[in-house]
Amino acid sequence: MKVRRIVANIDTRKIEAAKSFYHDVLGLDLLMDHGWIATYGSNEQMSVQISFASEGGSGTPTPELSVEVDDVEAALERVKKAGYSVEYGPMNEPWGVRRFFVRDPFGKLINILAHVQAD
Repeated sequence: MKVRRIVANIDTRKIEAAKSFYHDVLGLDLLMDHGWIATYGSNEQMSVQISFASEGGSGTPTPELSVEVDDVEAALERVKKAGYSVEYGPMNEPWGVRRFFVRDPFGKLINILAHVQAD
């Protein structure tokens, strides 16, 4: 047996609110909508990962989701333009990522990051 994928499920009664952040800001496609569940995603190949943490690193709270992007600055601009408040960063972290934290429409703390080249 091998794990093929891991899907994050966020409990909400306001499923339509996901569109403003996950589609409009992050650019994910609506893959499935049954009314009681809407799934956003992309055709990108991703490795299967699940993390367990006592903090978010650099003394930050543990984010509920981490979203790796190809351009943190572009993501940051989209987040701000959409009216979301950045709660941390952007910061270059000592473990080789540039990131910032933002809350999605459901109050979930989201870590948006990109791996950076060491100087």
